[in-house]
Amino acid sequence: MIKKTISFGVHQKEYLLARKKRSTLGLTVKPDLSIVVSCPEHATEEKIEAFLRKKWRWINAQTVFFKKYQKKVYKKEYVSGESFYYLGRQYQLIVKKNKEDRVTLSQGKLVVYSSLTMENREHTKLLLDMWYKERAKVVFKDLFQELYKVFGYKKSVRVRIATMKRKWGSFKGSTVTLNPLLIQASKDAINYVITHELCHVRYKNHDKKFWDFMDEMYPGWEKVKEVLEVKFG
Repeated sequence: MIKKTISFGVHQKEYLLARKKRSTLGLTVKPDLSIVVSCPEHATEEKIEAFLRKKWRWINAQTVFFKKYQKKVYKKEYVSGESFYYLGRQYQLIVKKNKEDRVTLSQGKLVVYSSLTMENREHTKLLLDMWYKERAKVVFKDLFQELYKVFGYKKSVRVRIATMKRKWGSFKGSTVTLNPLLIQASKDAINYVITHELCHVRYKNHDKKFWDFMDEMYPGWEKVKEVLEVKFG
């Protein structure tokens, strides 16, 4: 991607330009306030700038929205009292000493029973990460199977879980891959990501046909995506 600048009157905005094999111009404002423009490989500078000026009000509105809800990212300490999310709900972490390692969830509490000292935060993190991943395997599989039936594909598609730095999900070959961190988001958000990847079974690129299909399979997905990126992006 190339960093560029667009002027509108006395105002300027920086954006990242990505030329791709696509037929239309696309625009995204991310929660970190970065602006990304995707365009056809041979789109002219004039066409890109005209597109951005046309979208100037929308860009400003998105920027204001994300500034309002932008959260500070705190490094987790994995000690009692901290908040953790599971399926879109917030839970208070409680760390307890116990003979055996286990994690339970009840009455608004996420309780980690540790066989080591409560001060061993690395062990607490390990137990919690393992619990998240195990829950993700069960929840993702169930939601995936439900949605897969709705699509009615004859092609066999499997789902797997793998940590990804910048993606919630991906599709390659015959496999949908989901980020285990997605288990912190709501079921609506998980369904949105799975639907997005299952749409790629039919349409590989983010062209008009893809987005029309996405609208058909998950009406109103834009609002769900926005909440997902604001809270967990």
